[in-house]
Amino acid sequence: MRMKTNTKTVRISIIGFGYVGAGVAEVIRRKREEIARKYGLNTKIVCIADLNGIFIDENGLNEAELLKLKTGDMNWEKPEDMTTLDVIKDVEHEVMVETTPTNVVNGEPGLTHIITALESGRHVVTSNKGPLALEYSRLMKLAAERGKELKFEATVGGAMPIISLLRENLAGNGILSIQGILNGTCNYILTRMAEEGLPYEHVLKEAQELGLAEAEPSKDVTGIDTAVKLVILANSVFNLNATYKDVEVAGIAEITPDALKLADDAGYVIKLIGEVDRKGCLKVRPRLVPKDDPLNVSGTLNVATIKTDLAGDITVIGKGAGPIEAASAILSDIISIYNTSSGGDL
Repeated sequence: MRMKTNTKTVRISIIGFGYVGAGVAEVIRRKREEIARKYGLNTKIVCIADLNGIFIDENGLNEAELLKLKTGDMNWEKPEDMTTLDVIKDVEHEVMVETTPTNVVNGEPGLTHIITALESGRHVVTSNKGPLALEYSRLMKLAAERGKELKFEATVGGAMPIISLLRENLAGNGILSIQGILNGTCNYILTRMAEEGLPYEHVLKEAQELGLAEAEPSKDVTGIDTAVKLVILANSVFNLNATYKDVEVAGIAEITPDALKLADDAGYVIKLIGEVDRKGCLKVRPRLVPKDDPLNVSGTLNVATIKTDLAGDITVIGKGAGPIEAASAILSDIISIYNTSSGGDL
């Protein structure tokens, strides 16, 4: 493995400091020395903006400050004369990491954050599905016009590297279709129902208590989250210019233990499967999956089978949720902006 002898300073802002934003700060703290050694990048978090306030250190947060972020001991500043958009525009940095919550109605505030960053000459890395599901073509055109990168590996499959696999490793292949489990919450619920014979409501409550499902879980269990991820795949892989309205969606709330038992007796499991192909078919629905099929993964795992014209079927499996898992995808995107030809695993 080739080590880097010259380093380039990469200043980073984090906009939105929930679980994923905090995860990004944590992985950069953990991996800073390795990133410098392997990839020649001196990563500095110079600003963070959140509903709690704003934190700016133009020299980059040090180890002690990052640990305070992790433990929640940092005192947030709330300057009256500075907004989040001011931070994006006026604080000198190269990469904006946008990790505010997904809004599939109008994409805000993430959509405006991303537009502002690109117009201000920043690269953008995001885990926010809303802006890409609603305005993919517009955002990619703006990034191209400004000569900047817009990376979004963390929007689909968390730590599962599906976007980079499709766009880089499988370059030259014709992608025929993608199908898979893209929501760990639904997969956990169906797995527990099947293994224990428990009713849907019981397992949903259990998932909420474990932090695997939101207090208001409708986006997950109705299939909306999976549908939004399909739209991102449809647009980024197949150039379909699709929207959420183009997806045929059904969720898991009506699935019973009896249905799962009948499927089991016949050699199948029931999984919430998202499907997209190059002809524009987009579907999210519970489906019978043979027990020996690669799509039969359990717990909170995600999985996707990619059908290609040259390489055949390729299946990738990984953790689809979790702050560190999403942050790992964001970190990979940051590195890829500057070091697409370098080797070495983090």
